[in-house]
Amino acid sequence: MAQKNIVIVGAGFAGVYATKRLAKHFKRDKDVTITLIDRHSYFTYMTELHEVAADRVPEDAIQYDLQRLFCRRKNVKIVTDSVTTIDRENKLVKTKHGAYPYDYVMLGIGSEPNDFGTPGVKEHGFTLGSWEQAVQLKEHIRDVVRRGAIEHDPAKRKALLSIVVVGSGFTGTETIGELRDWRDTLAKENKLAPEEISFALMEMAPTIMNMLDRSDADKAERYLLKKGVQVMKNTGVVGVHEDHVDLKDGSTFPTATLIWTAGVKATDQAKNFGLTQARAGRIVVDETMASKDDKNIYVVGDVSFFDGHSDRGEPQIVQGAEASAHTALVNIQNAMAGKPADVAYKASYSGFMVSLGSKYGVANIMGWLHLSGFFAMLMKHLVNMLYFLQNYSGYYFFQYLMHEFFRTKNDRNIMRGHISRQGNVLWAVPARLYLGAMWIVDVSHKISGDASWFLPKLRLPFDWLQPAATSGASAAGADATSAASGAASGAAEATTTAAKAVFSLSYEYGKEPMMVFDKMPTWMYNITKAMIPNQDVAFFMQRTMTVVELLIGLALLAGCFTFLCGGVSAMFTMIFCLSGMFYWTNMWMIPVAIAVMNGSGRAFGLDKWVVPYLQKTFGKWWYGTPKALYGSDVVK
Repeated sequence: MAQKNIVIVGAGFAGVYATKRLAKHFKRDKDVTITLIDRHSYFTYMTELHEVAADRVPEDAIQYDLQRLFCRRKNVKIVTDSVTTIDRENKLVKTKHGAYPYDYVMLGIGSEPNDFGTPGVKEHGFTLGSWEQAVQLKEHIRDVVRRGAIEHDPAKRKALLSIVVVGSGFTGTETIGELRDWRDTLAKENKLAPEEISFALMEMAPTIMNMLDRSDADKAERYLLKKGVQVMKNTGVVGVHEDHVDLKDGSTFPTATLIWTAGVKATDQAKNFGLTQARAGRIVVDETMASKDDKNIYVVGDVSFFDGHSDRGEPQIVQGAEASAHTALVNIQNAMAGKPADVAYKASYSGFMVSLGSKYGVANIMGWLHLSGFFAMLMKHLVNMLYFLQNYSGYYFFQYLMHEFFRTKNDRNIMRGHISRQGNVLWAVPARLYLGAMWIVDVSHKISGDASWFLPKLRLPFDWLQPAATSGASAAGADATSAASGAASGAAEATTTAAKAVFSLSYEYGKEPMMVFDKMPTWMYNITKAMIPNQDVAFFMQRTMTVVELLIGLALLAGCFTFLCGGVSAMFTMIFCLSGMFYWTNMWMIPVAIAVMNGSGRAFGLDKWVVPYLQKTFGKWWYGTPKALYGSDVVK
C-alpha cells in the first residue's frame, strides 16, 4: 500500500475525536500517517471557558496538552502552526512555517463570537471564544471591581460594579451564572457589600434559554432571579461604550463590562480555503461531511454547514461536532479501503445541560429526563468525565476530578466545598468520626444500667476516697465485698503464673496490655486530691465527666466545635493516663485528636457553617465591618 496522509486541521472537539479514532483504526498500518495541526500545543475544553473567566478553576485547568493526549499514538504527528491555505492542485496543506501533503483533509477550525457588527463591541466589549479571552475577561473583572470599590462618584461606581451579559444561549447563561457565583468572593476581597456588584442578562427574544424546554428554561430563570440577576428580555443592545450600552428602545444601561455571547460564526480563517461558504461563514458540506467543492476535504464541527435537517445548519455544539467528525472519519476509512464513502450524517443529541454556577444547573437527558440542581450538575460532570474516557485519557480524567472537586476554592464545587483539598481536611473526617464513635461507645454504659455513673455509687478509683465511699456501707455490702475478695484469692491460687503486662500500641491476642502509669505520679496525685477532696465532689465530677464525654462524642460525629473537642479529647486522654486509668493501647487517641483539630469539622460537618458564622459575628462585634471607603462621602 502506498503511503497515505490524513491531515486534520484544528485540535478542537471534532479534531481530537477524529484523530483518536483514526489513530486507533490505523495503528497497525505503517503506511498511514495522521497529522494534527493546530496553532496551539493544547486542546481547549471550550465548554468550560466560563469557569476560567469567573476564577473557579486555574487558568490551565481547561488546557489539555496534545502530546499527553497522543503520546501513545505513534502514527500521529502533532504540528503547532497556523494553517494559511490548502493547495488543492498539489494536495498540500500550507502553514506559516511549512507544508504537509495529504490524501484527505479534515477541517475542524471551529467558530468565533459574532457581534453582527454592533458598534463598540470590539472596542469596549468582551467575548468568550477562546482561552485567551477568558483570561482577559477575568483580569478585567478583577480590575473594575477593585476600582469600583474605591470610586467615590456614584454613577462611575455603579458602572464599574455592573456586569452585563448579552445573549442567553449556553455561553451566556453559564457565564452569568458562574460570575454570580464569584460575586461574594470578589466582594470580600475588595471590602464591598456583595449586593453592590450587580448582574444583568440581556436577550433580544421574549424568552431566554431557547435551546431548552420551556420548563427547564423557566427553572433556570427562576434561579437567576432568586440570585439577584436582572433578566432583561425583549432587550436589544445597539451600541457599546466604555461605561454604558445603548439599548434598542433608546435608553442606556450603565456598565463597564459587557460580555457579548449573542451569536457565533465560522472563524475568519474559513475564507482562506476557497471553499463555498453559507450563513455565518460556515463551509458548505454534503451529507457525508465532504466539501461540495472537493470530495477529499471533509469539514466538521462548528465551521461546517449541512442543511439536510434545517436551513440554519446543525447546532454548533459538542455533540454535533463529534457526530460530524464520526461521519467524516468513517467515510475516510471506507475510501482508503476501496469502499463507497457514502455514510450519511445522522444527528444524535442525547440531551442538553446548562450550569448556572458551580452548584446549580438544569438538564434534559434523552428528551424525557429533566434534572435540576445537584443532579443536573452531577450529570454534567459525568458527561465531561466520560469524554476523557472515550478519548482514552486517564491522565486528564484524573486532572478533571482534581480541578472540579478537590482543588476548588471558596466552596465552589458540586459538594459545596466539603471535599475540597484546599482546606486539607477531607481525609481527617474518618478519624473524626471514629474518635467521636469511641467516646459514644465508651460513655454508653455510664449513662444507664447498673454501671451508670449517675447512681450514688463511687466509680473513681482514688484511694483517699475509698474510706468515705465504704464507711456507710451496709453489712450485706461488706459481706459481698468479702465474698468477692475470697473468690479473687481462689482464682489467683488457681493460676500458677499471673499474666505479665506487655508494652504494645495495639491489643495483641493472649497478652495483657500495659498501663501507661501503674500509679499516679506524686505531683498528679497531689493535684487530683486537691481538686477532688471528698465524696461529694467526686460524685459531681464523675457525673459531669459523663455528660462531657457524651457531648464530645456527639459533637465530633456532627463535626461541631471540632477544634475544641479534639483538644479536650487529647487533654482527657493525658489526664486518664496520668491518673493510672489508661493503657498504652489507648494512646492513639492523642495524635488522632490533634489531627482532627485541623478543621476536619468543615468537611461534612457543622463547622463548615458554625465556625464562619462565629468568626463573622464576633469579628464584626469586636472590629466592625471593613469597608473599601471610610468617611462621610462613602457611597451608600
